[in-house]
Amino acid sequence: MNYYNIIKLIIFIIPVLGLAGDGSFPHLSGEDLGVIWVVPFVGILLSIAIFPLVAPHFWHQNFGVISLFWAVSLIVPFIFNQGIEITLYELLHVGLLEYVPFIILLLALFTISGGVCLKGSLVGTPILNTGIIFIGTALASWMGTTGAAMLLIRPLIRANAYRKNKVHIMVFFIFLVANIGGSLTPLGDPPLFLGFLKGIDFFWTTTAMFLPMLFLVICLLLIFFGLDTYFYNKEEKPERNDEQNEKLGLEGSFNLLLLLGVIGGVLLSGFWKPHIHFEVYHVHLELQNIVRDILLLTLTYVSWTLTPRSIRTANEYTWFPIIEVAKLFAGIFVTIIPAIAILKSGVKGALGSVVSSVSSESGEPINYMYFWLTGILSSFLDNAPTYLVFFNTAGGGLDGGPELLMGDMYSTLLAISAGAVFMGANTYIGNAPNFMVKSISESSGIEMPSFFGYFFKWSVPILMPLFIIVTYLFF
Repeated sequence: MNYYNIIKLIIFIIPVLGLAGDGSFPHLSGEDLGVIWVVPFVGILLSIAIFPLVAPHFWHQNFGVISLFWAVSLIVPFIFNQGIEITLYELLHVGLLEYVPFIILLLALFTISGGVCLKGSLVGTPILNTGIIFIGTALASWMGTTGAAMLLIRPLIRANAYRKNKVHIMVFFIFLVANIGGSLTPLGDPPLFLGFLKGIDFFWTTTAMFLPMLFLVICLLLIFFGLDTYFYNKEEKPERNDEQNEKLGLEGSFNLLLLLGVIGGVLLSGFWKPHIHFEVYHVHLELQNIVRDILLLTLTYVSWTLTPRSIRTANEYTWFPIIEVAKLFAGIFVTIIPAIAILKSGVKGALGSVVSSVSSESGEPINYMYFWLTGILSSFLDNAPTYLVFFNTAGGGLDGGPELLMGDMYSTLLAISAGAVFMGANTYIGNAPNFMVKSISESSGIEMPSFFGYFFKWSVPILMPLFIIVTYLFF
C-alpha cells in the first residue's frame, strides 16, 4: 500500500471512528499544555525555512513526507497524553472546519483564475509592473487576496520573462496583492471574514482600514517603482517588431463569472443561516458551509472541463503549487493545534505573558501591543485563528462585544485587524497566497529567496519601518 492509499484509508476511517463516540464532549484545555507541545509546529516551520536552502532536491521530492512526519510527531504523543477522544476531536475539528474549506477555496480560486489568460505584448516596464500590482491590490479586497494573486501573477511573470532582476517584483506582489490589498472587506482576507461572522459590520472594515491601507499602498508602490526603475535601467531592453506586437485580449473570460460565483458562495455562507447542522464526533458541520464547499467544487469542475487546454498551457498551469500548499498546510494545521489552544487559554496558559501584555494594569487595552502581537503571531501562525484569539481577548466573543469593539474600542479592533492582515506579508506562511505565489514563481524559473532570505532581506528592511510609522500614526 503506497503513501497516498494510506492517507485515503485514514481519511475514510477517522469519520467512522468519530461517529462511534459515547456522546461526551471532548475538551482540550490549553492551560494543561506546556510550551514543549509547540515543538512540532516549530519543526515544520524550520523545515520549510531550511530544507529548500540546504537540500532543495531532497525537499522538492519529500516535502509531503516531511509534513506528515511533523504531524505524526504531534499526533502520537498527543494520543498518549490527551487520549484518543480529544485527539480525534481536535483533528476532525481542524480538518473539517478549517483545513478542508481552506483548501477547497484555494483550489477553486487557483483553478478558475488559471483558466483566464491575459494575452498581448506586455513588456515589464516599471510603469506596467506598478500598474499591475496596483490593479491587483485594488481587486484583492473584493475577490480575495488569493483570487487577485492567482489572476494576475502569471501575466506579471510573462511580462517580465526577459528581465534578469525580477525577484523584487514577486516580493512586492506578495506584499500588496497577496496581503495588504485584502484590507477593505471581509472578502479580502480570512481574518476579516471571521470578524464578519462574529458580528462586525461588512463595511466597518472598509471605513476603518482605508487610511492605514492607503498609507502602506502609496509608500510601497513608490518604493517599488523606484527599485524597479533602478533594475530596469541596468538591463538590456528587448527588441520588438510589429509582427511581435500582439493586441491585448482576455481568453477564458467566462471564468470571471465563475469567480463571481465563488465570491457569492462565500458571501452566502456568511449571510444565510438555516440553523441546520450535521454532527461528526461533536464537530458541527453547518449546512450553509457544506453548500458553499459543494458550490465551490462544482465551479472548479466546470472551469476545469470547459476551459480549453491551450489557455492553461499558455498560463504554464500545473497542479504542483496547490499540491505543495495542500501537503504543507496539512502539517501546519495539525501541528498548530496546541499553539492555538495555549493562546486561547489566555493568561493561564504557557504563553500567558504574551496575552497579558496587551492590557494595562487597570485593564485598558494597549492598542499598539494588539497591533504588533497580532501581527507577529500572524506572520508565523495562521492569521485567521490568531485574529480570533485577540478578538476574543478584547471582548469580541462576549454578548455585545462586536458592537463595543466597533464603538468605544474602535482603535483596538482596528489594531487587531491591521496586524492580522498587514503582517501576514512578513513571511511566506503568513497568508496562503504568499506560498502559492512563491511556488508559481519558482515553477516559472524565478529563484525566490529562502524563508529567512525573504524575511530578513525584504520584510525586515522594507515592511517593519512602515509598520512602525503606522503604529505612531494610528495606534
